[in-house]
Amino acid sequence: MVKVCGSQFDFAFPSPTLAPTMGLFDSLAKNALGGMLGGSKQDPAAMLSGLLNEAGGLQGMMAQFEKAGMGEVFSSWVGTGANQPLTADQMQNAIGADSLQGLAGKLGMNVNTVLPLLTQFLPQVIDKLTPHGHIHENNPSGGQIQSVLTSVISSGLGGLFGGGR
Repeated sequence: MVKVCGSQFDFAFPSPTLAPTMGLFDSLAKNALGGMLGGSKQDPAAMLSGLLNEAGGLQGMMAQFEKAGMGEVFSSWVGTGANQPLTADQMQNAIGADSLQGLAGKLGMNVNTVLPLLTQFLPQVIDKLTPHGHIHENNPSGGQIQSVLTSVISSGLGGLFGGGR
C-alpha cells in the first residue's frame, strides 16, 4: 500500500522484480490522479485548462507570477534548466485566492488540499508544455494538457518505485 497525499492506493504488480510497463503507469497515473483529486468526476485536464484560460493562457499566467514577484520562478519552469520550487503561499499569491477556491470547488475539495498538489505539479506541467524553453502555444489544448498530466503523474509515481527521473 502506498500513501499519496492522504489517499491510499493499492498497487498490484505481477512480480516485485518486474519493472512496470508504460501502459501500467498510464493506468496507474490516471487512477492516482483521480484518487488525489478526491475521486472527482471532473476532468483534471479540463480544470487545468480552465485555470490557464482564466489567467489568459501561459502568457497570462506568467504575468500573474511576475506581478506576484515570482517571474523568475515561472521562467525557470518555461526554460530548459532546473525548475525552481515555490511554497504553497507563493502559489496562492500568484494564482489568486478566488481562482484556487474555484478550482477546489470544482474538484469537491478544500483549498488546503488542492494547493499542495498544484504547488507540486504545476511547475512540471508548465515545464512539459514548454519543452523548447519558450512559450510556443499560449493556450494548449485539453489533449495536450491531458498528455502532460499523465506524463507528470507517471513520472511522480515512477519515483515512488525507483523508476522516475
